[in-house]
Amino acid sequence: MNAGPGRVGAAPVALVATTAEVLAHPELDEDLLAPWERRRLVGIRVPARRDDVVAARLLLRLCASRATGLPPRAVEPAQRCPGCGRDGHGRPYLPDHPGLGASFSHADGLAAAVVGPGPVGIDVEPLTRRPGPVPVLRRLLPHDEVDAACAEPDPGPALLRLWVRREALFKAGRDDVPLTVWTDLRRAAAVALAGATGAAGAGRADRDAGAAETPVPPLSPGPAPSPPRSPAPPSGR
Repeated sequence: MNAGPGRVGAAPVALVATTAEVLAHPELDEDLLAPWERRRLVGIRVPARRDDVVAARLLLRLCASRATGLPPRAVEPAQRCPGCGRDGHGRPYLPDHPGLGASFSHADGLAAAVVGPGPVGIDVEPLTRRPGPVPVLRRLLPHDEVDAACAEPDPGPALLRLWVRREALFKAGRDDVPLTVWTDLRRAAAVALAGATGAAGAGRADRDAGAAETPVPPLSPGPAPSPPRSPAPPSGR
């Protein structure tokens, strides 16, 4: 990426990876985390969950690096809660790049992150996860969409897609941004990306990505929002 730091026109970068892929990446190391981030890690008692959190935060730095052209070590994300206004938790942002939005997600050995112009949000979940119970989902999601998913022979995957869509929009802080939902078959993940599509006229899309015969780099970009159905990279953040 050759876009200048903080430019609103910088190309969006979204990546999905397993936690193991991120922790083994040559550009990334836990030492990149800020002291306040390391302090937060102390309270995480489950090693696997700690690794997931580290991976997501490192992946956010890699996205920011590719979006701005800066090395990962020069990127310093922060967090601020829109509810209480305090720093150190809540929505991530890039203080030195106010034109760029940022978001990350982690779940059970998976990590995802996105950096791009304007509001952005991303969510990743294992394909085996089943959100519920349904009465709770009906309070959080559009009733007609939940009912349509429940009418399918196996409602689990459809409900999961609805859930990651909701989470991505929630993280973006808006529900009027373009939304892309896809399946990363290689990593057995359902992914939703709100905003940061980087394509004119992009809208909602549901697709599968990740043909087994396609060589996969350790961290590869997600699918474009509205391409023809052809072999595509299997992941995106």
